[in-house]
Amino acid sequence: MASTVGLKHVLIVEDDVALARFLRRELERNNCSATTAHDAEVALNELGADHWDLMIMDLNLPKMDGMELLMRVRQLHPRVPVLVLTARSRAEDRVQALEGGANDCLSKPFSYKELLLRLGGLMRRETVTATTTRLGDLTINKDARRVMRGERRIDLTPREFAILEYLMENVGKAVSRAALMRDVWNLPLDATTNIVDVYMKYVRDKVDYEGAPKLIRTVRGVGYVLGGE
Repeated sequence: MASTVGLKHVLIVEDDVALARFLRRELERNNCSATTAHDAEVALNELGADHWDLMIMDLNLPKMDGMELLMRVRQLHPRVPVLVLTARSRAEDRVQALEGGANDCLSKPFSYKELLLRLGGLMRRETVTATTTRLGDLTINKDARRVMRGERRIDLTPREFAILEYLMENVGKAVSRAALMRDVWNLPLDATTNIVDVYMKYVRDKVDYEGAPKLIRTVRGVGYVLGGE
C-alpha cells in the first residue's frame, strides 16, 4: 500500500500489546518511525523525552485514565495531532475526548485502511507549506524545531517553541493572553494564573537577548506582538 502518512515520528499509546505491535509494524511499513507505550506513565516519559509528529492513544489505559493523559499531553505538546482510539460506544465519550484536546476519534474495532486515512487527514491539516519562516534576522525552522537569530542558535523548550511559532503565525498582530492559553495550552484563560506572562518572559529573554533588536513587544491591555510597530 502506498504511504499515506510517511516520514513521521509517531507515539502509540495502547495497552493491547498485540494491537500496539500491529500498529507499529504497519506504520513502519508506511515510512513512519513508531514507538509504543503500554501504559500512561511510560507514555508521559516518552512525551517528555522526544518530539512527536503524531500520537495515537487508547482511552482505557492502566495507571491513568485516558482523559487525564490527554490533558497532560496538551500541557506538554499543545499542538501535536492526537487520534484517540476507543471501545467506548457512547457519543458523549467521543465528544468529551474531542473537547479534551483530541483531533479525531476512531471507534474500535476499526479497519487499518480507515486508520491510515484518518492519520493522513490529520497530517495534511498540520502541514504548513513554508517550513521555514523569517522575520528580520529571526528564522524558525518548523521541521527541525530550530530557531536562529543571525548566526546564533536560540534553544527553546517545546512550550517556548510553540509560543514563538504562534507569534510568528500572527506576525504584526497583537495576540491576547486568552488566545495564547487557548491555542498554545489548549486551555481557557484562568485569571488566577500568570503562566502566559512567565513563559513570555522566558521566550523574550532568549529571543531578544541583550544587544539584539527587540522583536517581541507588550501591547498594554491586550497581550503581545511579534514584529510591527
